[in-house]
Amino acid sequence: MTRKGQITLPKSIRERLGVEAGDRIEFIESEQGFLVVSAPRDIRSLRGIVGRLTKRVTIETMNRIEKMGRMPSSRRSARA
Repeated sequence: MTRKGQITLPKSIRERLGVEAGDRIEFIESEQGFLVVSAPRDIRSLRGIVGRLTKRVTIETMNRIEKMGRMPSSRRSARA
């Protein structure tokens, strides 16, 4: 560990985690020790990944989609 608290992960671990230089990782403490996971990316880093939308999405549509995400999976599949 460096004086700045930075660590070096062996290549085999970086590959298994799917992380690259500049990515962030999280250490999650549990009873068994620590779990190392790749940190979620900032939503802004995903900009442009899908391309531009051809049609605007209304707030009503967004609210409906959000409610679907809160439904139990059995109800969600029944509506599809």
